[in-house]
Amino acid sequence: MAKIQDVVQLKEFKKDLKRLTKRYRTLPEDLKVMIRSQIYLFHEQGIDNDGIKEISDIKGVSTHIYKVRKFACRSLKGKGVRSGIRVTYAWIEPQGRIELIEIYYKGDKENEDWKRIQQYYQ
Repeated sequence: MAKIQDVVQLKEFKKDLKRLTKRYRTLPEDLKVMIRSQIYLFHEQGIDNDGIKEISDIKGVSTHIYKVRKFACRSLKGKGVRSGIRVTYAWIEPQGRIELIEIYYKGDKENEDWKRIQQYYQ
C-alpha cells in the first residue's frame, strides 16, 4: 500500500467548507480528525470500518474517487458518525496524494457533484 504524502483541498472544497462551517463550527477540526481516523487508516493500513466507499459508476473518470459516509461532526449533537456530512475525495496513488473534492450535508443535497468530479478527473 502506498503512503499518503499530501492532502490538498480543491478550491471548490474550500468554499464548501467555509459555507458549512458557518452552520457547523466544529467542522474544520472534525475534518482533520476524519482524515486521520478514516482516510489514513483506509489507504495506508487497509483498515475498513465501512465508512468509505469507492464511487465507481462515474463515466470517464480515470482516478479512484471515494466518499466518506461516516463523519463524526460534534456540531451535530446526537448523530455520531452518521451525522449526514459527506466528503468526496480522489486518491491519486502514484503520487500518494489525496484531493478533497467536495464536502456537503446530506440534508442539503443527496449525492456528490459528478460534474465537478468529471471536470477534474476526466
